[in-house]
Amino acid sequence: MTKIASSKLDNISFELSPTDNARLANLCGHLDEHLRMLERGFGVEVNNRGSNFQIIGKAEILANVQDVIHELYAETAQTVLVPEQVHLAIRHVGGVDTIAVPDIKEIVIKTKRGLVKARGENQQAYLQQVMTHDISFGVGPAGTGKTYLAVACAVEALERDFARRIVLVRPAVEAGEKLGFLPGDLSQKVDPYLRPLYDALYEMLGFERVAKLIERNVIEVAPLAYMRGRTLNESFIILDEAQNTTCEQMKMFLTRLGYNSTAVITGDITQIDLPKSQKSGLRHAIEVLNDVDGIGFTFFQAKDVVRHSLVQKVVLAYEKAEH
Repeated sequence: MTKIASSKLDNISFELSPTDNARLANLCGHLDEHLRMLERGFGVEVNNRGSNFQIIGKAEILANVQDVIHELYAETAQTVLVPEQVHLAIRHVGGVDTIAVPDIKEIVIKTKRGLVKARGENQQAYLQQVMTHDISFGVGPAGTGKTYLAVACAVEALERDFARRIVLVRPAVEAGEKLGFLPGDLSQKVDPYLRPLYDALYEMLGFERVAKLIERNVIEVAPLAYMRGRTLNESFIILDEAQNTTCEQMKMFLTRLGYNSTAVITGDITQIDLPKSQKSGLRHAIEVLNDVDGIGFTFFQAKDVVRHSLVQKVVLAYEKAEH
């Protein structure tokens, strides 16, 4: 338990309802791990006896901690909490960079494995763009949820019959090293490049369901180089790592869009693995398409990172060094 200085402290007590021992255990975590995360995240002391909680800390932060606990307790009705969710809830409710978005209705994506919620202003705007535009770009540093939220939207579109298939596309460009010959058929050769997309699909649909959908070609893995000449109707298409496309490849991909289809393009223009002589197709698309009606752009920043707290510090440090 975190002990804090006793000067200028206040406390707040409240009770969670309905009382449910299983949900309370879920909320507190193994050996009260989640409560300790709240203590470290806010600099407070959290005590509980059953459903009765007491928070001790600076007066201005107590309401935020209470909000986080209520939010997490509500989630225990539908899911088993993991430390990552607690970390995100702390940032969402109590982070200094969190900004309320009164003009954008909160969007919640429903999947069979639970609910996916936007964290912060830019993620909310990103989901809004994806749901209201046939072509959307999500541009920003690693860990901002660009790919994960795009996959969540694709899964929801498939579950609600808004799309007949999901097409996952990624340029086969190694990150600064040559991997050489990769054995197997086309799908097996491209699998290593699409692993982040698979990870998100597994989390939302489960391993067996994803395998069956791939076998039935409802989920299709398509290396970017093999997209030429195709027209994709009634599909949800995700182009990941788009910073590693050439200008010609990006134009080719964007012109594959068919009727009743949605395309989401994600990438990080600070992590381009193309030869230095080649311009990134993502950079070029931002310049060329930024004013085109019907195409949405969302630009994420370091403050939007929702991975381990150190990831945000790493992104900021690199940004500072580059400037």
